[in-house]
Amino acid sequence: MSICPTSRRRFLQSAAAASMLSSLPGLAGAVTANAGGKSAPVSGTALRWLDGKPPARFDGATLGVPWPRGTLRLPSGKRLDFTLGAGGPAMQSWPLAYWPDGSLKWTAHAVAGGTPADGWDIQAGGSGGGTVSVRQAAGRIVVTAGELVWTVPASGEYLVASAARAGRVTMQNLKLVALRQDGPEPEGAGSVSQQPFTSKVTKATVEQTGPVRAVVKLDGLHTGGGRDWLPFSVRLYFYAGSDSVRIVHSFIYDGAPEKDFIRGLGVTAQVPMTDRTVDRHIRFAGEGAGVWGEAVRPVTGLRRDPGQAFRDAQVAGKALPPLAGMAKPVQDGLRWIPEWGDFSLSQLSPDGFTLKKRTQPGRAWIDANAGTRSKGLLYAGGAAGGVALGLKDFWQRAPVRLDVRNAATAMADVTAWLWSPSAPAMDMRSYRGEDGMDTHEKQIAGLNITYEDYEAGWDAAAGVARTSELQLWVLGGTPSHETLSAMAGQVANPARLVLAPARIHGCGVFGDWDPVDTGTPARRLVEDRLAAQLDQYLREAEQHRWYGFWSYGDVMHAYDADRHMWRYDIGGYAWDNSELSTDLWLWYSYLRTGRADLFRFAEAMTRHTGEVDVYHQGRFKGFGTRHGVQHWSDSSKQPRVSNAAYRRIYYFLTADERVGDLMRELLDSDADLAKVDISRKLAKQPGTPDSQHVVASFGTVWGSLIAAWLAEWERTGDTRWRDRIVNGMETIAALKWQWFTSAAPYDHRTGRFIGPGDNPGFSNLNGVFGVVEMNSELLTLVDVPAYRKAWLRYCRTYNAPKEEIVALLGRDPGGRGMSETNSRMTAYAAFQERDRTLALRAWREFLQSGELKRGPALPRRIDGPAVLRPLDEMPDISTNGSAQWGLAAIQHLALVGDTLDEAARAAGLVP
Repeated sequence: MSICPTSRRRFLQSAAAASMLSSLPGLAGAVTANAGGKSAPVSGTALRWLDGKPPARFDGATLGVPWPRGTLRLPSGKRLDFTLGAGGPAMQSWPLAYWPDGSLKWTAHAVAGGTPADGWDIQAGGSGGGTVSVRQAAGRIVVTAGELVWTVPASGEYLVASAARAGRVTMQNLKLVALRQDGPEPEGAGSVSQQPFTSKVTKATVEQTGPVRAVVKLDGLHTGGGRDWLPFSVRLYFYAGSDSVRIVHSFIYDGAPEKDFIRGLGVTAQVPMTDRTVDRHIRFAGEGAGVWGEAVRPVTGLRRDPGQAFRDAQVAGKALPPLAGMAKPVQDGLRWIPEWGDFSLSQLSPDGFTLKKRTQPGRAWIDANAGTRSKGLLYAGGAAGGVALGLKDFWQRAPVRLDVRNAATAMADVTAWLWSPSAPAMDMRSYRGEDGMDTHEKQIAGLNITYEDYEAGWDAAAGVARTSELQLWVLGGTPSHETLSAMAGQVANPARLVLAPARIHGCGVFGDWDPVDTGTPARRLVEDRLAAQLDQYLREAEQHRWYGFWSYGDVMHAYDADRHMWRYDIGGYAWDNSELSTDLWLWYSYLRTGRADLFRFAEAMTRHTGEVDVYHQGRFKGFGTRHGVQHWSDSSKQPRVSNAAYRRIYYFLTADERVGDLMRELLDSDADLAKVDISRKLAKQPGTPDSQHVVASFGTVWGSLIAAWLAEWERTGDTRWRDRIVNGMETIAALKWQWFTSAAPYDHRTGRFIGPGDNPGFSNLNGVFGVVEMNSELLTLVDVPAYRKAWLRYCRTYNAPKEEIVALLGRDPGGRGMSETNSRMTAYAAFQERDRTLALRAWREFLQSGELKRGPALPRRIDGPAVLRPLDEMPDISTNGSAQWGLAAIQHLALVGDTLDEAARAAGLVP
């Protein structure tokens, strides 16, 4: 199949990028450009820190780097050799995605930990350095990283059997734990029982072997009392230059919600304690840069003074001087000082944590301290070594807990609880009952009042998943407060190397967007409104506490200005679940701005929507849940929510393997469209010929499926996924009314549509779940002229005057909602057809609501007894509107930005 020529804009992007790359020295040799069959040097690529400055601590990181089409090719040896220049850290590189011509589209790069510089340049050259290696032996995998040796069993209870530092076993028996409770918390009289579970690894896969990064994937289940449940997938990441392992922990809830309540879910390890108890130390990260630290047997604050040197050493976490030099009364009285063995930091809400300790089990806890938001890191050990264990998004995921147990014995336990046993048990039951909705007619009536589609059995939580990120350090001694504070910062906000927006944009990836440009008054007006909407959502997450184990990362759908609350309890107006492409709005906003706060907001959403809002096993596997009060409560299960387009940008920017797994899970989900009938409550459409076909919409269904197929084709070069996309394109174009048909019978075996397609119409939802963005990319990657023509005709016509619709279709079928945001289709047609008149029409359509005429988007302050806490409110805010307006503005600026000033003057927005 031939590949269509790039558009003029994309040609200019690629040419500019190639020119920029070749103008810089250093990338000749292992990787070369290919221009007309001739090799030419291609320059390095500047890396910068997401937060704009070097972090206090750097334990290694991985990022994706795009390249213009035809610029780089994988050498015959299948090895990519890049460096970060003289004096830079070691780096490991591998292919991530390919252009249709076989050239590299994305490469991934793992950078070794160490002392961070202001930034580095990627250059060609031998990839020297790196101290990570992997050796596989019978029943185990041994990873060596510097002086650390990690032993990973290939099966059984433990994720890591031991970690030795300079020959001393400093950590052992790392495993997963869970507590099941057979009912909710008793209300009044009654009792519940609990059952412990531990991990059982059934499969171990070495995914990378160094020299900078090694990755081991472990799959298994939690087991206990003759039962296996809660399937998990854990990846262990080992970096050169780091004393830690990064742990990415994913599990699926597969219980019966009425009787399987998770009371605790955690990651635990043991720490050999060989130091005297006066030399054993416990540390917890507190608020901000704060650290709480004490000894198992303290010598400060005593009635008798041991001496300044002893007090200073213990506070610093160092071994005390020889006890012979200690004041005699303290020497004689050491045995009477209590040994504190158990410590616990419990964060039960995003607004508060408590610290307590006790001497041993069976004794009372005493309160040690408290605070608001901990960064989620503990340390247990001593002068001979110890372990630090941290949980990312700690307070945001509350209820969580960090424990140290048995620190006064020969073997301490450290545990990071992803769900704290101090909290009520996790309740996965439906929030509502059938309430008389026992027929489809009644359910539709309920939908019409609450906007949530209920159906018994279709609001099940079984099959949803959650991913958590942890980091575990194996250290040669107790870290100072300053060092532990820096480690806590790494846990809460991992250091990221990124590219500038212009560098990514110059490669022509991700369709129609461009970096922020406020060069004219009209552009500044649009950019300011874009920024104001984004800032408000960042504000809303905090002031309405969009946090919690299952909810962090999602946003609410609609606002209730009467209550000054989001409609968290009103059916489909509650959690958004990716409705109308909120994820894409955030990711394109990050691409344009490079803002760190937007990256983290979008990252949290990707972690949430790809896991919690999607089913990973069971009858709904591969489908996502429409917006509702609970993330799984609406009975509409659709691919428009599980859409890989919402994960794909994050995947290529970060090379995150878990998100790669999630996209790959969706490749065959169209085979179950008939089993999970989206239209089962609606009047059946005629024309479905047999059981192998299901009527599928072009935008909400097919447009969501193609993102997974595109990602797989890019990642592997396997053309069957490209061909599957092309089958859909060709058969849509072959229908009488093409895209105007909106939906047609679909054959999942071939990816083809059938039928005459002789009933034209519009669906305002067809263009708002990523298909516009996907088409913008696909039409530069595959050459299907009939489909391109059909799509352009649909784009040009969607917002056309009524008389043009009637002239084309013979009647006005209606259904053309959201004309303002769908004006981006007009803009796309205008750009592709070089039609300035159509470009001005696109701006008129976009500006028609008067959104920009209202002046700056400023929130109003609401305080006093009207609200729970003071807040800054935009009473007309809507996530649907914000996401789609933002995406439309971004695409307009990229496609027809050169006509904005003229359009804005005509609309009276600028002089």
